[in-house]
Amino acid sequence: MQNLQTRRTIMAIAGLAASVAAPLAMAHIGTDGAPHMHDGNALQSLASGALHPLTGLDHLAAMVSVGAWSVLSKPGQSMRSLLTAPAAFAVTLLLGALLALAGLRLPGVEPMIAASLLVMGLLVATRLRLSTGMGAALVAAFALCHGLAHGTELGGQAMAALTGMVASTAVLHGLGMGVGLALRDQGHGARRWASRLAGAGVALMGLGLLTPAVAAAL
Repeated sequence: MQNLQTRRTIMAIAGLAASVAAPLAMAHIGTDGAPHMHDGNALQSLASGALHPLTGLDHLAAMVSVGAWSVLSKPGQSMRSLLTAPAAFAVTLLLGALLALAGLRLPGVEPMIAASLLVMGLLVATRLRLSTGMGAALVAAFALCHGLAHGTELGGQAMAALTGMVASTAVLHGLGMGVGLALRDQGHGARRWASRLAGAGVALMGLGLLTPAVAAAL
């Protein structure tokens, strides 16, 4: 009964996330096909912040992967346990963005973002189960780097932009949890390879971004 209730809750979260993400993305893509970033009033800044994670494939893949892995790696766990890693990511992302807005600049942020894709992709592919605390700490470390990168790029009214960014992050986590539920319920056999292929794709994206960054540092 608890597993059924958890499944229904995940489906509801994913459905709500999908209903929010699609119009949000469409509403802020211009007629030229490019995303429009605004530096104006609070509403524009809110929209700009919400759009930000949706327009970078690396950020989008990482956030969806966190949600997917949280479900894939913990079949039968409570909703609270499944939400721990996504919540840790969202909170630490906000912290990183606030630090960036305060002027903090750290070296190696972009390589760490690439590394986060590599690791999260492997976690999704293998469905590796970590303790709740270790999983939260791992994604929080990656989220800090994503937040630092976002914070340096946000314009307009900072608090409105940050609110939009965190809300969009939660939406992507919700979508990822829905993806994870769909892949988990496919069971064993040939269809189980769907999560492995999806995770491998994210990992290869991370490797492709990480390789030139490491080469440039040598």
